[in-house]
Amino acid sequence: MLTITNATIYTPTQRIERGAVLLDAGRIAAVGPADHVPCPPDAQVIDADGLLLTPGFIDLQFNGGFGQDFTDDPTAIWPVAAQLPQHGVTAFLPTIITAPLEKSAAGQRVVTEGRPAGYRGATPLGLHIEGPFLNPTKKGAHNANYLRLATLDAVADWSPATGVRLATLAPELPGALEVIEALSSRGVLISAGHSAATYDEALAGFDAGVRYGTHLFNAMPSLLARDPGLVGALLTDDRPTVGLIADGIHTHPAMIKLIWQTLGPRRLNLVTDAMGALGMPPGTYLLGDYEVIVDDTCCRLASGSLAGSILAMDQALRNLVALTGCPLEEALQTITTTPARAINLDHERGQIAEGYVADLVLLSPDLHVRGTLVGGELVYTAE
Repeated sequence: MLTITNATIYTPTQRIERGAVLLDAGRIAAVGPADHVPCPPDAQVIDADGLLLTPGFIDLQFNGGFGQDFTDDPTAIWPVAAQLPQHGVTAFLPTIITAPLEKSAAGQRVVTEGRPAGYRGATPLGLHIEGPFLNPTKKGAHNANYLRLATLDAVADWSPATGVRLATLAPELPGALEVIEALSSRGVLISAGHSAATYDEALAGFDAGVRYGTHLFNAMPSLLARDPGLVGALLTDDRPTVGLIADGIHTHPAMIKLIWQTLGPRRLNLVTDAMGALGMPPGTYLLGDYEVIVDDTCCRLASGSLAGSILAMDQALRNLVALTGCPLEEALQTITTTPARAINLDHERGQIAEGYVADLVLLSPDLHVRGTLVGGELVYTAE
């Protein structure tokens, strides 16, 4: 057993001053004011005086980091995941971008075979397969040679049980609506992205089962007064959750504030879209089979196109609070309860509540990670 006491707890929808949580067998056994939470005599105690305690962060779009890329080498998922707790990430969707379908199949095997012996780190909850069913006119940093139309045969073994949680596709392409219906019926979250969909085509996708939007404003037509397109549909239809890379590069800071005012904490989901250069010095790194030039702030192909990010999730949280002035309770929802709900795991993840998985983050008052617990085990402490 483990007790964390004297923390300011963000559940995240409630704030508990001088709070405590009791953890047992990887789950949260009790939470509340410190004088109301039992502390068994044999329990280890962490005194979190002066710190904030939040649910673990969940990243639904993460391509790689620390020098490794999941599309190039799906076996990198576990060693990269072991380093994610330093940024407060306790669970994530390893993202395989457009590639031969054998690559996503290899990623499925890595995830479903389970954690290696002795593993300590973030939990892969299943893949996010971004492509290959994308619109060539909005391919971004995806290799056009691998793009193809969606078919039921191509996704026959895609489901959460076989390691696929989220799939990004262009809903306007031939055959896409049938695939959306099939995958959503299996519990796969379907996202519209890398798409040139009109407003009406986007709504048809939502009717078929699309419930997410991949990196809003990026790899989709601009929002226009008489042609709202996919952006307009994502912003105004209540059904989809919307992913956003809040680095101030993929989307202007003023637009981040506008998006927040439009979507709020229940529909906005911060993602990093980080690639192999996360945590590394400037240089050249892989994203899929493309070389990406990385400086101190962003990642670009030789053509100048953006290609993933070097954004860490704790920085994304700090950015949202700084750029919008929103309360921390609401900002935290975008990386905890909202992504958990989007992938149908909100019954056990994304909150500090009895019975939930004990994935927790200790933050300093200025929102830097001081410690991270995964399944009740302290897997990272700041030096």
